[in-house]
Amino acid sequence: MSIKVRLLLSYIAMLIVPVVLTIVVALILTVTNVGSIRNLTHLGETEQNLLQEGAKIFTDIKVTADQNPEQLKSSAYLAKLDQKLSIINTGIIVRQDNDVIYASKLFNGEDIVEHLPRFGHHHEETHDPEFIGNHLYLIKQHDFHFKNKQAGSIFLLTNVGPIGQFAHKLIIMMGFAVILIIICTNGILTYTVSRSIIKPLRSLKKAAEQIKEGNLSFAMEPYRKDEIGELAAAFEEMRLRLKASVEQQLQYENNRKELISSISHDLKTPITAIKGYVEGIMDGVADSSEKRERYMKTIYTKANDLDKLIEQLFLFSKLDVKKLPFNFENIDMNRYVADCTEEMQFDIERSGITLTYHTDIEEPLIVIADRENLKRVMTNIVENAVKYMKRENGTIDVYITANQEMVTIKVQDNGQGISGDRLPFIFDIFYRADVSRNSATGGSGLGLAIAKRIIEEHGGRIWAESIEGKGTNILFTLKRVQVEKRGEENGENPHY
Repeated sequence: MSIKVRLLLSYIAMLIVPVVLTIVVALILTVTNVGSIRNLTHLGETEQNLLQEGAKIFTDIKVTADQNPEQLKSSAYLAKLDQKLSIINTGIIVRQDNDVIYASKLFNGEDIVEHLPRFGHHHEETHDPEFIGNHLYLIKQHDFHFKNKQAGSIFLLTNVGPIGQFAHKLIIMMGFAVILIIICTNGILTYTVSRSIIKPLRSLKKAAEQIKEGNLSFAMEPYRKDEIGELAAAFEEMRLRLKASVEQQLQYENNRKELISSISHDLKTPITAIKGYVEGIMDGVADSSEKRERYMKTIYTKANDLDKLIEQLFLFSKLDVKKLPFNFENIDMNRYVADCTEEMQFDIERSGITLTYHTDIEEPLIVIADRENLKRVMTNIVENAVKYMKRENGTIDVYITANQEMVTIKVQDNGQGISGDRLPFIFDIFYRADVSRNSATGGSGLGLAIAKRIIEEHGGRIWAESIEGKGTNILFTLKRVQVEKRGEENGENPHY
């Protein structure tokens, strides 16, 4: 539930809950003081009947006051009227000017006269109920004039009784109850809603403090699906990415140190050799033209090795930072691999190793690739197989297979093979499965690492399979592209 909906529901609850609780409290107070709702209804009906009866008598008195006002000075008439009114819990007061000439016995002991309205003070005959002493009276007033033009007023005061007292008491109690209900309801709802918001915010604050202190090895607790939950999920995603970035940075740092160490080793070996041969020439060790020529050829070979190592380091560094440009185009891998194999056969066969290309596929196998960099991949894989062959009558076989989505190239040799514990690392920079790293074997340890980066830039995959003592297979895949054979329809060769 979103925070917006939660706040809206809390506002609605702040309106509805106090109303419901007020009704419940009113019912409880009514039952407590009256006994039941039915009793209250009965009392109300009784009071209503008495008020109606009093209204009829008051109408008759008004007629008498208007037509025969002097009769209201008659004690006998007023006593008879008072007796009739006492049945309905009502008393009568007659006032002439400011003097009371008659007051019912109902008011004995109560100072009522001071509470009576003045002559002509109210236009309405019935006044609001008023507490006089300990009783609540409903006052009816009728003003008239006696024959001597003196102002006269007649009052009927009905003791409202239990209903009025209960209503007054209920109003006071309900006032306090409503205030208490509003305070409690708003307080509880505000606390509940604020707690549901503040608690996850505190967790986010603690998480931010941990990140500030450099601790990324923690996990955010899952929250419900609201805005704060989305924030927590985004925060957790940020933490994971930041942790991965830091770990990657540490890995880069370790790789950099390892790279420097490997470069130092691989540069030191040929430089030491060059230095030794130069010193031999300078010291006169090479005392014949044949020996000097052999020394110079060795120096030249080592210099070429250095140049090749530097070139491969430069290439790998550009691949590592993704700054090596690629010229992608449609290539028919069937013909392309055949041509690459044919170009390498002459040099490979001089080493006593047979290089053969095998394919049963006649149709073009079109991929999108960079021609020069893909050739570097093929060259590095084949040269790596040649370096670690170490047997007579060595063979390197190149196979190509395809399905509707991928083209797979496999370079298979019958060399010494690679042990299972070393196989996963052969594509790492400067890694050599031959741990001796002797100068006779040669190589920079960058060939397969470069091949892997190039294939990955093509969106492909490269891996190795090997059985120690029997040989190694290097395989890589490229995405196949389905193209129309418009060139064949026109009698032209497809582009490759």
